[in-house]
Amino acid sequence: MSDKIKRHEFLKSLGFKGASLVAVYCGASAMSSCKNETGITPSSSADFTLDLSQAAYSKLNTVGSYVVTQNVVVARVSSTAFAAVTQVCSHEGRAAVIYSGGGFYCPEHGATFDTSGKGLNANGSRGLTTYKTTLTGNSLRVYS
Repeated sequence: MSDKIKRHEFLKSLGFKGASLVAVYCGASAMSSCKNETGITPSSSADFTLDLSQAAYSKLNTVGSYVVTQNVVVARVSSTAFAAVTQVCSHEGRAAVIYSGGGFYCPEHGATFDTSGKGLNANGSRGLTTYKTTLTGNSLRVYS
């Protein structure tokens, strides 16, 4: 049974069109697969410290790597710099932001952001909440 069709195509095959198709989508909110996951608000404040000698955070010793903790994406952007932004995408409020290719990216709808949180395309136009970072020895402090 490898032939799968998308929900939209299935509903159209049943004869749903226009307003009735929209009504089915809106009325299906009780179904778990249609759950609205938007509306997560990024925290405007953060203050935590990561020990880069611990296995959970040791990825941050490598330029281009990142970790996600406490809904914050922390990335090593150069040998001397880090960037930290909310994991919550400003496009639809989903906790999906990752670090990739020298910037932040939301795979949900393709929103892209630079390391300062500035949106680089239409879906990222509202930017991301950013946090400061300070490295002292193996301790990386992330704060507002």
